[in-house]
Amino acid sequence: MNQQLISILYIVALFALLYFLLIRPQQQRQKKHMEMIRNLKVNDPIITIGGIYGTIVKIKEDSLVVRVADNVRIEILKNAVAQVRPREEEEEK
Repeated sequence: MNQQLISILYIVALFALLYFLLIRPQQQRQKKHMEMIRNLKVNDPIITIGGIYGTIVKIKEDSLVVRVADNVRIEILKNAVAQVRPREEEEEK
C-alpha cells in the first residue's frame, strides 16, 4: 500500500510540475496576446507573425487592413499580429 501511495504522489507531482512549467506560462502568453489584439487601434504600427511591417488602416470584426507600403494594403487576421511596434514619434524622443 505504501509503495502505491508513493507512485501516485510521484505522478501527481509530475503533472503539477508540467502544469507550472508548460501549461500555465502558455496560458499567460495567450492571455497577453489576446489583450494586445483587443487594444489595437487605427494607425498602430505592427509586425505580423510572418515578419511583415505595416500600419493598421482599418479594423474589421476578425481582420485588419494593413498598409505595408504606399498604395499597398493587405488584409490579415487579427491573430496574425505578433507585436505592436512603438510609434516613430516615440522612438525619436
